[in-house]
Amino acid sequence: MKTATTSKAVTITDRAAEHIHALLAKREKPSVGIKVGIRTRGCSGLSYTIEYADEVGQYDEVIEDKGVRVLIDPKAVMFLIGTEMDFKDEKFKSGFVFNNPNAKGSCGCGESFNV
Repeated sequence: MKTATTSKAVTITDRAAEHIHALLAKREKPSVGIKVGIRTRGCSGLSYTIEYADEVGQYDEVIEDKGVRVLIDPKAVMFLIGTEMDFKDEKFKSGFVFNNPNAKGSCGCGESFNV
């Protein structure tokens, strides 16, 4: 198991941390945190994934900040270095938002990106 890193691949805003806390509190089974990854999908090629993490994988990047633990899938680290994870709650749309300096473009709906 990898320990928490001091140079964070991803930074977490206060709003994102608050929402992660709320999600983990509502879950009916214990979690070690949430896991962020990417997958091939959408018109621009890549999209973010977020899921509950029941255990820390051997090669997961572990970020502990603001009282939450975020695991980064090892296949996603190179695409996420320098990314800020935020949470937006707007009139018609709510969800996690990734401000990713590595993204060279994204689709019009914001569901996918390319590097």
